[in-house]
Parts: sequence; C-alpha cells; structure tokens
Amino acid sequence: MTTAMGAALRRIQLGNALSAFGNGFTVPFLFVYVAQVRDLGANTAGLVLATFAVAALVVLPFTGRVIDRRGPLPVAVVGAVAAAVGSMGLGLAASEPLVLAAAGVLGAGMAVIQPALATLIVWCSTTVTRSRAFAMQFFLSNLGLGVGGLFGGLLVDTSAPSSFVRLFAIDALMFLVLGAAVATVRLAKAPVFEDAVPTDESVDAKGGWRALLRDRAMVQLCALGFVMFFACYGQFESGLAAFAVEVAHVSPAMLGVALAANTAVIVLAQFVVLKLVERRRRSRVIALVGLVWTAAWVVAGAAGLVPGSQVLGTAAIVSAFALFGLGESMLSPTVAPLVADLAPPSLLGQYNSAFSLVKQLALAVGPAVGGLMAGAGLYGTYIASLILCSLGVTVLGVRLGRALSARQDNPLRIVAGAAVPAPRKESTESKEPSETVAAAA
Repeated sequence: MTTAMGAALRRIQLGNALSAFGNGFTVPFLFVYVAQVRDLGANTAGLVLATFAVAALVVLPFTGRVIDRRGPLPVAVVGAVAAAVGSMGLGLAASEPLVLAAAGVLGAGMAVIQPALATLIVWCSTTVTRSRAFAMQFFLSNLGLGVGGLFGGLLVDTSAPSSFVRLFAIDALMFLVLGAAVATVRLAKAPVFEDAVPTDESVDAKGGWRALLRDRAMVQLCALGFVMFFACYGQFESGLAAFAVEVAHVSPAMLGVALAANTAVIVLAQFVVLKLVERRRRSRVIALVGLVWTAAWVVAGAAGLVPGSQVLGTAAIVSAFALFGLGESMLSPTVAPLVADLAPPSLLGQYNSAFSLVKQLALAVGPAVGGLMAGAGLYGTYIASLILCSLGVTVLGVRLGRALSARQDNPLRIVAGAAVPAPRKESTESKEPSETVAAAA
C-alpha cells in the first residue's frame, strides 16, 4: 500500500469513527425522544424507525450506479451532508410531518454513506490489507457507538427537549466531520486493480444489475446476507428484546447491559479474531458464524426454561448477546472483502450497494417478523425459527464455498503461498468473469 493510500484510509476511518460516535448520542434515545419528549406517541416513533428503512430501500438501488459513474468520494460527501441535515431536522422538528421528513432525509443519507465508504476502503487497500481495513472500520464503528451512547446518556434529560436538540446537533456535526474528512481525500478517479480480469464491454454501470444477477456467487452471497442480518441484527431490538423481558424476566436495565456486552466483545475480540480468521477460507468462517449464532439462540432459549430465576435468565441473555458479538467480529473481516473480490472493477459500487440493500431489507423484515411473533406470544416458535435460520447460515456458507474460486475464498493464503506469480493466461482461465482481486493504486 502506498503512503497516500494509507493516509487516505486513516482519514476515512477517523471520519467513520466520529460519525459513529455521533450516532451513539441519538440512536439509543430516538424512540423515547419522538414518543415522549416530542409527545408524538409510540405509533409515530415506530413510523420514524420504519421511515429509515423505507428511505434506504428507495435510494440504494440507484446509489451503486452513481458511485461507479461519479466515484465514491462525492457520493459519500453528499450522503454525509444529507445525514447532517436530517439529524438536525429531527432535533428541531416538533410535528409528525416534520419528524418523518427529517427521518427520511437522515435514513437516505446514512444508507448512501455505507456503500460509498465500503468502496473507498477497497480503493485504499490491497488484497493483503483489506480484511484488516474492514475489521478496523467495524471496530471503530462499535467503539464510537458505545462511547457516544455513554456520553449521550449523561447529557440526556427527558424533561428538557433542549438536551435532545444538543444531542442531535452533535450527531449532525459528526456527519459533517465525516464529509469533510472524505472531501480531503485525494485518490485517482479510476484506480488500477491488481490482477483484474478484463470484462465484457457491456458490463458497465448501466447493465450493473443484470451483470450482478448473472453472478451466481454474488446472488448466493446476497441470499446468505439476508439470512444473516435477519437472524442477528434484525432481532436485537424486537423479538429478542421482547423474549428477554417477557419470558426470561430480564429487567430493561440489564437488557442494556446485554447490549453493552455485545459491543464489548466486538471491541475486545476484534483483532484477536482477525488473526484467527483472515487466512481461513471465507466460506468456512461464515459457516462457523452460523454455528456460533446457533449456540447463541440455544443459550437465549434456555433463559426461558428456568422459571422464576431472574439471575440465570439474565446471565443467559447476556451470554447470548456476547456470542452474537463474537460472530459479528468474525464476519467484519470476511463478508465485505468478499463482496469486493466478487465485483468487477467497473461495478464495485453496484455490488456494495446491492449488499447494503439486502442488509436493509433484512433489517426491515427482521424486526417486523420478530415483533409479530413476540406479540402473538409464539416465543417457542420464535426461538426455534431463529435456530433454524442460524443453521441455514452454516449450510449456505458451505454452499457458497463451492461457487467461489480459491482466490475469492482465501486470497491471503494464495498470496502467501505464491512463490512465483502464475502466468497471466493461466490466471485468466481459472477465474470467473465476475471475479476481481482489487486493490487501489
């Protein structure tokens, strides 16, 4: 990696960490703010959360094309500015229409930022450094959210709306810092990718969706991603929280401790886990995550099998959240680099946006399904379903491995074991048309 690339990556990571820090000031308190502080009710608060998902689903199908045609830098800056406007709007809005409009702008801005930053990280990394770069992004995001939530909790006062305006102002400022950090990055507009395979001339931004849907490995990864996000992230604040409170009799305060345990495991274990998985086959790591999450759901389910024991129930729920965090730390250096290595250079933004779209779909469907099952009291069915979903992650991970080339599934082992580079002709014949091992020049 060149010095310029390293400096650019540090700026991007710093801006990302600060924006996550700002999010920590607002995300944990958003429902309370809308429902109680602005006195708009729980229904409106639920609509605000739904608006985030809808806004993301509206903009993401078009974001990839813009990234591939205009580059990720301007897209990330525009997304950061939009998110800042939306966040400040939420802090100042006092009526339902204004709150929903601000939530839409904020949701759209945050959705645009994700694939733009992922593309920038690929531009600023190499095959050897990419897993570590994405692991660092995930580590800093969780650290920022945790620290921001801690400081936000110290500043918040439900009897004083001005304290929430202050929180949203900090969040907006951090988004602007992210935009400024990205805007100062200087990279080539058309990076050169190492070992990139020439693609058909028709495979460009205009035909991006068609090319992506013809890529069997990417389609399988998207299906796998939906199940992963549905089975984990989509349940934290809906079905799992309801199960913990209603069945395991965990207090709301201890539920906060469980979430803190999840973040703590990610922050403390991320780089230890990175050393263990970065030279392993990516498909096998994903399959192992499915088994870890299966254990997490089994432990969570066991919390409801000990009637009257709040201590054991709380310990089980905290342990389950910690296991989820362990699985997340295994995925961060695995999935995002795999998306990058599957994408043709001309469609990197499209692939990143498509995977972000899958994530948003899962995060919209997951809480809805979990909430409905919890509302109907189907907790046994709920836990069993999520155990099956986690086992499905393992099965889909193994199947994905059959669709990946050796370089896509384990690029670092290929790099470490290649004493003599393979001839270009042999390399081209052994790869799928959609494959790329990308690194920005």
